Amino acid sequence: MVAEAGHAHRLTELLRENVDRLIEEWVTSAAVVLRGRSVRAELESEFREFLATLLPVADGDGRNLSGAEYAEIKALLEEFSRSRARQGFTPSETASSVFALKRIVFELTEQEEDPELFRELMRFSTLLDALGLWTFETYARAREEIIQEQSEQLLELTTPVVKLWEGVLAVPLVGTLDSARTQVVMEKLLEALVETGSEHAIIDITGVLAVDTQVAQHLLKTVVAARLMGAECTISGIRPQIAQTIVALGIEFGDITTKSSLADALRHALRREGIDVVRRAERRTV
Repeated sequence: MVAEAGHAHRLTELLRENVDRLIEEWVTSAAVVLRGRSVRAELESEFREFLATLLPVADGDGRNLSGAEYAEIKALLEEFSRSRARQGFTPSETASSVFALKRIVFELTEQEEDPELFRELMRFSTLLDALGLWTFETYARAREEIIQEQSEQLLELTTPVVKLWEGVLAVPLVGTLDSARTQVVMEKLLEALVETGSEHAIIDITGVLAVDTQVAQHLLKTVVAARLMGAECTISGIRPQIAQTIVALGIEFGDITTKSSLADALRHALRREGIDVVRRAERRTV
């Protein structure tokens, strides 16, 4: 029993005694994979922190990372993965930084002939595999979150609410409409109506690729919501092809005002405000 206890942390002791050598070779190995995309000083700082957190659990086999003893190392790797994802590193480049340590530890112990040390090394290898997979999984989740954030930001940019005149707002739509985007349109338009006190809103679909039953229903809901806020909506930019599609689908806009262009819709809104737009007569030259 004493002998077994004495051998229990032999690998951990060996790793502690060779920390500088491990870090040096680990950084060199990772730098080759990353092809200069991360400076050595940064890698050394990250790897030293990782190794310092890893050593207390280095004698575990990693078969169940849900244990409390692995919470710190998992949190560190999650932060590492998120940072790499935001910097544009690939999942392979991120996970390889963890897997690279395995080969270096094997080289460190290749001259050892202690069977117990070999068994510890196999457990350590299994632990690194589990941590590498955890790194890969957290990277994937972080990347999905980043893509979602970028999609939401792009959605905000592609759905502007523009003030055309005092009391007249416009939402020029471009591309494809779906439930998520229409919800953003509705929310932004209603917020703008409240903030500006406008009584007229123009939804311009000149840049919308196609209109089907679902898109039409979304537009109708937006118009109804605006009316509930006390504003009248006009839909503009209905091109001939879209008009034919709407008729073929049997979609009815009811008493909703429609105009062929944004200019016509603006003129209509101004007239409702009591403003007439008159073309200035050309000056005669003597």
